[in-house]
Order: sequence, then structure tokens, then C-alpha cells
Amino acid sequence: MQEPLTQQELSADEYIKEKSDFLRGTIQESLSNPLTGALHPDDVKLIKYHGSYQQHDRDLESERKKQKLEPLYQFMVRVRVAGGITTPQQWLALDELSDIYGNGTMKLTTRQSFQFHGILKRHLKPTIKAVNETLLSTIATCGDVNRNVMCTPNPYQSPIHEEVYNIAVELSEYFIPKTTAYHEIWLDQEKVAGTPDEEPIYGETYLPRKFKIAIAIPPRNDIDVFANDLGLIAIEENGELKGFNICVGGGLGSTFGEIETYPRLADIIGFVPKEKVIEASEKVITIQRDYGNRANRRNSRLKYTIDKRGLEWFVREMNARLGWELEKPRPYQFQTNGDQYGWLKGSNGKWFYTLFVENGRVKDEKGYELKKALREVALMLKGDMRLTGNQNLIIGNVAEDDKSVIESILIKYGVRNHPKLTGLRRSSMACVALNTCGLAFAEAERYLPSLIDKLEVVIRNNGLEAHEINIRMTGCPNGCARSSLGEIGFIGRAVGRYNLYLGASHNGDRLNSLYKEMLSEEAIIEALEPIIAAYAQERQEHEHFGDFVIRKKIVEATDRPITIR
Repeated sequence: MQEPLTQQELSADEYIKEKSDFLRGTIQESLSNPLTGALHPDDVKLIKYHGSYQQHDRDLESERKKQKLEPLYQFMVRVRVAGGITTPQQWLALDELSDIYGNGTMKLTTRQSFQFHGILKRHLKPTIKAVNETLLSTIATCGDVNRNVMCTPNPYQSPIHEEVYNIAVELSEYFIPKTTAYHEIWLDQEKVAGTPDEEPIYGETYLPRKFKIAIAIPPRNDIDVFANDLGLIAIEENGELKGFNICVGGGLGSTFGEIETYPRLADIIGFVPKEKVIEASEKVITIQRDYGNRANRRNSRLKYTIDKRGLEWFVREMNARLGWELEKPRPYQFQTNGDQYGWLKGSNGKWFYTLFVENGRVKDEKGYELKKALREVALMLKGDMRLTGNQNLIIGNVAEDDKSVIESILIKYGVRNHPKLTGLRRSSMACVALNTCGLAFAEAERYLPSLIDKLEVVIRNNGLEAHEINIRMTGCPNGCARSSLGEIGFIGRAVGRYNLYLGASHNGDRLNSLYKEMLSEEAIIEALEPIIAAYAQERQEHEHFGDFVIRKKIVEATDRPITIR
């Protein structure tokens, strides 16, 4: 049902969806066109729903223009992994795919997914087909649908983790598009004659924009629950999962120069028993389907729907659709949105090793052969491989006798968590940005490590090398690495220039604020050095960096999430 109260002039994307025959478009014809490495423009939009973005190598852009060649088109493919848990066999299959069809690396994303980069058009179908042969999928990892469902991956602090993880998987499956287009295009499955496509939740034009769900298990907010359209905070009592506090309206993307776009944290609107969480989640999605902005895609996320109509309106609409009222939110407490590194014992008696993966890039470098190490671990592992929301990896469910073998493999390839890693580097995240992302204004993944090299000099000079400070960088304001939730956040404005933001909370419940604009590397260090020095000398006991800069009025505090009581 489209917006019932006002007439909207629909955006071009809405017409593309409407005439796409449930996401088929002309994708098959585009794939078979040998005259270009690109897809038809409408298919570039539609292929997102199938789990891929058309990109091009921006490093080669000017050279190819000189040679009068079209851009070197290539594709990113994203894998759907609810809760971020894969088997060792799946890891090995994806690792092999990255070598056969990709650029030889895997990207662990901030939403607990895998991404492949550098896939040519002729290799797109074999790649997606091979992913499905591992019993994973790429469907709906992009597009105006519910994306990969995130879930706290760490089972060592809570006995309810497995139950919460199973709910994340159930939510993921429940909201997958029902069209058979994906199976026809990529898996060569024939459509049964006379069987019409139906989308009972999404309708033929799907959602106004992307939709994200995440589940956190206190005391850890390691998936940044408030950054999602729908956030679920697990409520545990005496070792039993009672249900979830439900949060709505989070989203971090914005557009420079457009004040009507902004990052926003989700508001807590109530509590639902665990047996009703899927029903409640569906109502949130259908409200956004019916009332979201389909005219201006920059104002089409749920956060804008709520801000336009009011949170109280949303709760009334939610209760009316449910036929029962949400209960009052229940108490909880978050301590951090970071990861815990090294070995930790789970509530099931097995061991879990959290490995720092800088910016989520799994590759081999001289003296740091991460890809080889993880391949060898996967070959012997009887447990699982868990992606965190901070781009790191947990080698999970390890038996006591296997710990030493895994340790020796990690040491052999130079990737064991090293005590010289500072808390700043361990708490860093960056999006892909250049050279493949078409939205990026500046570097992120390829630049942040070298910037941290220089900031670590300041950190060590002030005795803060063990202190965790969340630092995040994105190449544009779309926020894929959740830069708005960094105690130190950078958003790229131009090549070599960044806006600097300070003051997010360490547990992910407060956004940061703009401190200075258009800074070069030299200006970044000049700006941060005295603040870091002051923090070292003047911080209160257990005070985090983000809280310190607020207390010292270096920046103003932004609003925390609202809780309806």
C-alpha cells in the first residue's frame, strides 16, 4: 500500500521496480551482452536486490579515458550470513572464490557479511551460483529490502546467545523476497508455469529504501543496535530469554550540504515477548512500506518517516496494527560496542578466539599472511568462523585440545593478536571507499592504517597504548563503517581531506559531533594531539575518550536515544 494521505511524485527507482517483473528486469540480457562490461542502467539498480553492486576501478579512470576506453567495470558481491556464523567448509569455499573470480581478497563487512570485489561481468553468475552451492546466498544483501540481520556473535557472556542467534536466522529468512527471479537468473531454475510471483510483505515495489535489523545482547553492543532501522535488545532474566526491547528509526547516512539529511539513533519504544518478535518486526517494516517517502530517496529511510510524523504516531500505528500494545521497555545496560580479543571461554565450555582483522580485509602481506593462516585454520577446525560487527573474526567453538594447534598456525603466519597492537588500532574500522566505491570522496580502508601509525606516536607518548578509543573512517557520509559512532570519527570530503568528529559514547548510544572540517593529515594530528594529551592527564577514573571531550566541552553532546516509558 502506497502513502495513503498525500499524493507523491515517485522517484525513478519506484518506476524501475514497478516495471521490473519482480526484480527480473533485463538482467539476463545485460549479462549476455558482450559489447560492454556494464549492465543496462535499470539493471544496475535491480541487481542490488540480488546482492551485487556495479562498480569500476577508479584508480584506472583517467588512464582509460585517455585511451578512449569505457571504465573497467567490475562487480561487488555481498554474501548473506545471518548473525555472521559460517562453517569452516563455507569459509574455504568463499576463500577459493575470491581467488578464482575476485581480486584475491575477502572483505569482512561491518554488517557481518562477506564481500568480494573485482568480479567481471562474465564471472558474476558463476560467483553467485557458487555461493549458493555453499548453502549461503547473496539475495537481498542490497536493495530496498531487509538486509543481512546482525546478531551479537559472542556466546561467552550469555547462555541465551544460541536462542537469539536462531531468532536472527528466522528473521532473515522471513523477510527474504519471495520472487523466484533470483533462482531463475542465477541458479537456472525454471519458473513453474501459471505460478504468479507474490510479495506478501513487500508488494511489487518493495520498500522505499534499504532496511536494517540488528540484535544486541547486553552488556555488549558490538553490532551498534541503535544504528539500525529496527534494533532488538535481548532481555535476559536468570539465564532465560524473555524478549526484546524494540528500537526504531536508526540510520547514519547523510548528504553533505543537505540539512534535511542526518544521522539518527533509534528510539526505544517498548518491549515484546520473544514469541511475538517476528510479528512486531513485520509491523515495523509494513509501516515503513506504507508511509515511507517514495519521492525523495535521500529522505526515504524509516528515521525520516518517524521524524516527519512523530514517534508517538509511530507507536500508535504499531499498536493498532498489532492489535495489542507494546509493553514498557525493560532495564538493560551496555558497556561497549567493541570486541574482546584473544581466547575467551564460552558458556558451553568451548573456546572462542577473537582475531583483529584490520578494516576487515582478509589478504596476505609480507610477514602477515592472514589469508593463508585462516585457510589452514579452517582446514582443521571442528567449530565455526564468526564475523563480528567490527570487521573482525572469531574462531569459534574450539575444543581445549585444539587451542594450541590454532595458536601455532596464527603464530607461523604472523597474525596472532600481538600485544603491541594499541587499543586505538584494535578499535578501528573503515569502509572500502576508493578505489571501487563510486560514492567515495576520499580514501578510508587504504588510508586509516597509516594515519593510525602516526596517531599511535601521540598515543604512546601519553601512555594510552592500552586504552580503547573507537576510531572510524568513511570515504563519504553514507556511514558504512558507522563513522558517526566513533569517539574519533572521520568522513571524507575530498582526496586527502576529512571532517573530524568527536564525542560518541563508547557503548554506541550517542552520536559524535563535528569538530573541524576539511582537515589534511597534518591538520588532523595537530587537532588531536593536544586533546589526547589532555585526556591522558585530566581524565576521570574509567572515563572514556568520548565522554571526556563532552565533559571538557570540546564538542557539544548530541541526543541519546529516546525511551518511551
